[in-house]
Amino acid sequence: MQPSLVKLSSLRDNACMKQDFDIVIVGGGLAGLSLAVAMRTSRLSIAVVEGRLPVQPDGWDARIYAVSPANARFLAEIGIWRHFSPARLGPVREMQVFGDAGGRLDFSAYDSGVSELAWIIEASLMQGELWETVKRQGNVVLFCPARPQALEIQADSAQLILEDGIRLGARLVVAADGADSWTRQAAGIEVAFMPYRQMGVVANFTCEKPHRDTACQWFRADGVLAYLPLPGSNLISVVWSTSEEHARELLALPADEFCRCVASAGDQHLGGLSRLTPPAAFPLRLMRAPHTVAPRLALIGDAAHTIHPLSGHGINLGFQDARALAEVLASCPDYVDCGDERLLRAYERTRIEEVLALQSLTHGLQRLFLPRAAPLSLLRNAGLNLVNTLPIVRDALVRYALG
Repeated sequence: MQPSLVKLSSLRDNACMKQDFDIVIVGGGLAGLSLAVAMRTSRLSIAVVEGRLPVQPDGWDARIYAVSPANARFLAEIGIWRHFSPARLGPVREMQVFGDAGGRLDFSAYDSGVSELAWIIEASLMQGELWETVKRQGNVVLFCPARPQALEIQADSAQLILEDGIRLGARLVVAADGADSWTRQAAGIEVAFMPYRQMGVVANFTCEKPHRDTACQWFRADGVLAYLPLPGSNLISVVWSTSEEHARELLALPADEFCRCVASAGDQHLGGLSRLTPPAAFPLRLMRAPHTVAPRLALIGDAAHTIHPLSGHGINLGFQDARALAEVLASCPDYVDCGDERLLRAYERTRIEEVLALQSLTHGLQRLFLPRAAPLSLLRNAGLNLVNTLPIVRDALVRYALG
């Protein structure tokens, strides 16, 4: 089945109309759209349900992601990377990590034998290119703006009922609708949330000194501060993971005072800062799901897991979910039901190790650098310095992060 793009308005003339697809993806964010694009050569028919159109901000987007080389290759393989303007791509060639009591750890792309450690890209740029690609894709129908109202799962199929009464039949429903996934809840999958009682404060700045394609991270008494190099030599994106109370204080500061505070917290590493985008904040929490598949259902992206942003791997896990699920579905013979739970378990098995490892690592680091007694502070900073003197260990960490 190769349906062309259907205008939602034509379907609304008949609210009882039902359309059948092989796969219905709920959520048109980065994970959901990348899955749809990764299935562009598939025989399977796909519907994508999204509540709102992507918005391209004026100027720079405060939502910035560090995309690993492995996921840059994935985006290139599915034909997205070539559409990104080089003027909006920022390579990370070095990373400097500072402890709260003299500890330091340095990573270098050159020393590790790679061209870059990561790419800094705006979320809206990636979503916009993915969205435009999906719009042109022959085996995808977009339903937007549209919101699900009910989910019915039977042994041989599933039905997603939209708020306007349209029914979408599917052999497989993919939940890609975020950490508070409506789809996951409708399917009855319970998850465990662990709030960090922190918020991530984000904003973009111009800096007095050139960043030299270097990302910096400080483990401080008040949280974790990161400087991420944007394209050009004097633009950075800042993510400050800090207590909810401190985050609210930062958001309330006048622009000049906010800039001075962020520059001071980063030890004036890049000199004075000038704000490019107003600060925004989002709550931080760990979310674990006991299972990421169920009969006729698969979870990907934040619907399947969340982690602390100090590792910068949240979106990378989502892209790898999309890649793994697309590969499992692509390998499925014509006579095998793409919603077969045994097939979906294969997807779950391919993802469980990496997700658990990164969740445990980032959660452990977040706990390790919480303000505590002086002996523990000395120990954790000594650990950073020790790893910094062991190139083999340091390069192994880099290569694991590169994917």
